Amino acid sequence: MTAKKSVLVALGLLVASLALVAAGCGGGDDGGGVAALPAASCADVEYGGEGDPDVLIASDLPLQGGDRVQTLQMQDAIRFVLEQRGWKAGDLNVAYQGCDDSTAQTAAWDSGKCNENGQNYAANEDLAGLIGTFNSGCAEIIIPLLNQAEGGAIPMVSPANTKVCLTTSVPSCSGTEPDKYYPSGERNYGRVVALNDAQAATIATFAKEDLGIKSVYIINDKQAYGLGLATNLESSFKFLEVEVLGNDGWDPKASSYEAIFNKVKASGAEAVVLSGLVTLNGVKLLKDKVAVLGPNSGVKLLAPDGFTPFTEVDKAGSAVTEDMYVTVAGSSADALVAEGGAGREFINAFKAETGVGRVEPYTAYAAQAAQVLLDAIAAAGNDRAATIDNILGAEIDGILGQFTINEEGDVSSGAITVYGGPEWKDVKVITPAVELVTAAGGG
Repeated sequence: MTAKKSVLVALGLLVASLALVAAGCGGGDDGGGVAALPAASCADVEYGGEGDPDVLIASDLPLQGGDRVQTLQMQDAIRFVLEQRGWKAGDLNVAYQGCDDSTAQTAAWDSGKCNENGQNYAANEDLAGLIGTFNSGCAEIIIPLLNQAEGGAIPMVSPANTKVCLTTSVPSCSGTEPDKYYPSGERNYGRVVALNDAQAATIATFAKEDLGIKSVYIINDKQAYGLGLATNLESSFKFLEVEVLGNDGWDPKASSYEAIFNKVKASGAEAVVLSGLVTLNGVKLLKDKVAVLGPNSGVKLLAPDGFTPFTEVDKAGSAVTEDMYVTVAGSSADALVAEGGAGREFINAFKAETGVGRVEPYTAYAAQAAQVLLDAIAAAGNDRAATIDNILGAEIDGILGQFTINEEGDVSSGAITVYGGPEWKDVKVITPAVELVTAAGGG
């Protein structure tokens, strides 16, 4: 799905909503009873139900740069769920704003923007919950701001954060994690996606058992997500007795990565594992890997979910992505269709509604996060604390199947999908061994 087409889909849904009731914007009251979040980061308030909205929900995603194709589709998925439910959660009418945590300068999530957004969310008394964030580094900033909001902690459900230490403490976390994200002493955050310890364990398992790899070289993006995952990867490979010959960072502003890959070449590593975000000059990184080390049929190339959307990875060219493998922390759209039930219904209906050809990896997860939040609000009414209680410990039977969100905010299911380039079809779905996941966390 092109960015242009996704924008048109979003605008079409927005126009349909506005035909029913006026939408507000710009940080004041919209005339319908809810105060809008500032226009500097957020689109107009959207509401397509009867009467006036009672509460507001928002999403926080990077809408500029390489993530844009995927995150616009995720917004479409949230609107789709709201439309299906008549813009209601129980007896409450629910309005929606889509907010951007990226900047034109960074073309990716931005720490300053995340801080600004988090403060605006915390100050909005009508905000019943947030769907987001997309990036774990942004979550580190926003979670504590929402946790100590003046009107009570604001519920937050992420469709895509995979950093382990946001919710739980394992040996690879810092001594202050995760407690530093919850200054009130109470949790307000949950997610519907598997964690990086499971993703790292899956990459290591696939590399050894399916590709026969005996030695690897890890290259990370030096950010919260990439660094954390690189640590998990190193522990996983060592547990499986796969030699780790290096774990170095890449500079997203570099004009060339040939020096890094010459270092990999000298090490004799049989595979390169990238640990980070494709939006941080990842396309150039991919091209230089093949330029120095040759096709991926030789020195293998693996990457995590940070190397989505695939439309961004595709910019490297099919000759570069041939035989490349990317994991995503959850079930693919094809897998959801094959499994049937609510997942198949969502994928098929979403495609029919939007005309999208490929459902991006985290689109269904955004829809599921919206369902979790709306269900919690429906059971709690306009009570943030009760909404949080209904998220943590919730037993879900939805788009992603049956799973539980535990009291720490983590899901019970750890299935990871391995995709193969350049067509990005499912290669394998792996549920890694429990002892390997534990080892990935440093245990």
